[in-house]
Amino acid sequence: MEEDDREDPARASVKPVDPRLLRYASASRGFFVAIALIALAQTAVIVAFAWLLTSAITSAIDGMPPAGLAPALGWLAAVIAARALLLWAREAVASRAAARVQTQLREALIAAVGTLGPEWLAGRSSAALAITAGRGLDALEAYFGRYLPQLVQTVVATPLILAVMWWQDWISGLTVLLTLPLIPIFMVLIGLATRAVQQRQWRTLQHLASRFSDTVQGLSTLKVFGRQHRAAASVARVTDEYRRETMRVLRVSFLSGFALEFLASISVAIVAVSIGFRLIDGALTLAVGLFVLLLAPEAYLPLRQVGVQFHAAAEGVAATDDVFDVLDAARASAGSATGHSVLPAPRVSEGGALVVRDLRVHRGEGMLPPVAFSAAPGTVTLIEGPSGAGKSSVFAALRGAATFDGGTEYAGADVRTLPASSWLAWAGQQPGLLAGSIAANVALGDPAPDAGLVRRALDLACADSLDPALELGVQGAGLSGGQAQRVAVARAFYRYLRGGAAVIALDEPSSALDLDTEARLWQGVRALADDGAVVLLISHRPSARAVADAVVRLAVRQAQGPGMVRA
Repeated sequence: MEEDDREDPARASVKPVDPRLLRYASASRGFFVAIALIALAQTAVIVAFAWLLTSAITSAIDGMPPAGLAPALGWLAAVIAARALLLWAREAVASRAAARVQTQLREALIAAVGTLGPEWLAGRSSAALAITAGRGLDALEAYFGRYLPQLVQTVVATPLILAVMWWQDWISGLTVLLTLPLIPIFMVLIGLATRAVQQRQWRTLQHLASRFSDTVQGLSTLKVFGRQHRAAASVARVTDEYRRETMRVLRVSFLSGFALEFLASISVAIVAVSIGFRLIDGALTLAVGLFVLLLAPEAYLPLRQVGVQFHAAAEGVAATDDVFDVLDAARASAGSATGHSVLPAPRVSEGGALVVRDLRVHRGEGMLPPVAFSAAPGTVTLIEGPSGAGKSSVFAALRGAATFDGGTEYAGADVRTLPASSWLAWAGQQPGLLAGSIAANVALGDPAPDAGLVRRALDLACADSLDPALELGVQGAGLSGGQAQRVAVARAFYRYLRGGAAVIALDEPSSALDLDTEARLWQGVRALADDGAVVLLISHRPSARAVADAVVRLAVRQAQGPGMVRA
């Protein structure tokens, strides 16, 4: 998967706070209120510290004895302790808010992927999504712990400190007011460069994760064809590219930090020189001059720190952009849905036929030929056709993984209004097994698994030789291809036996089986149909016709529309 190096101007723009954060993470709203109150208290402490220190120094110069300085020094110590306490409170509030927001955004991301459905997910890299939900959202710790508190501190503290300086010495206040905008201007310019290189680094990391995942999954095939070394070289190349992007981010960060420090230092020096000249000619008292001089660095510090902390938070900002894009897509999808509201599925005990009328599945920019058939309880409907005719697409439409036109009803209700998980038991060409025991895979989704039904489902799927307690690795590691396929079929059988679905859809369930095992599997399929199940079956094997009550023949060319042949 190659990434486009061109930057989206909208994504590359620098936004202090994305408004979508407040929309999708309610915990951030209280965070901003708490941080604003802490920033207000910190500003008061800063002004008090400068005033108390000025009073102590000028009193000492005037010859006040140590005993007379004790109250001022005591208050000064209290102010220092209060400032430290406020810093701790800000860190604690930010840390808790970051944890809550991370949890809310992860939950919202998972819900959004569920809303968008398998069809949307099929066009995305699952590895990139995992990086976003994992490392990306973890980077919000720096965003909430450093950048946002400093941003709020800037909004609150800088105007107040500037107002106090103007009140005490309008010339110094005017100097700060004129030089202060230089820092935001350079921050915006630096921020644009930082955002661009950070976005490239983030895309490279996602590309690396996707490439590594693809290489690991296809390693067996790569070794058979002798291409594993090229795949490893490709991963190494992307890794080196990520290293270069990371160093580029660090280089921009260091240069921007130097530029901001230089501007702030020059600005404070201008204020100091002005105060010095006016102290010499007597136009300014020492108390006012020292007080304003102590406040001058504090006026520039918040803005300077915002620029510094932006770099630390840039990875989290890049990740939240991806999260918000997914959430926006889910929100638009939910808002533009033209179907009916989702209804509870009919109870399995009620039964009901599956009726498909002129089902046309969307594929890319076009549509597949129409499909029509009716499958009643107690029957097996076989869907045949050459590769590419759209057999699996029909199943994808039924389970909500593909958009389609036409009417499709189960028990008199449009399937688009029914949660597919409550009426359809499906086993696809990919087993889709998870790490855990065979029993856990067979009873997937059942809060209270029935061990007896697990064993019966395995028997019907010709997997009776497998131990239900056997622990599997990731993606079913530990089983052969045929065994994994039979466990997936057993999962669909178990869902029907447990009463969770009345329609069983099996996509090429015998492709990895020998003839004897296949014949036993067809017996299990027939037994479930005779028990009252609606069974839909896709198979290239001629032996499947022996158990079929009806055959739906699909053709690749649209001119050859689907037909229905009674077995």
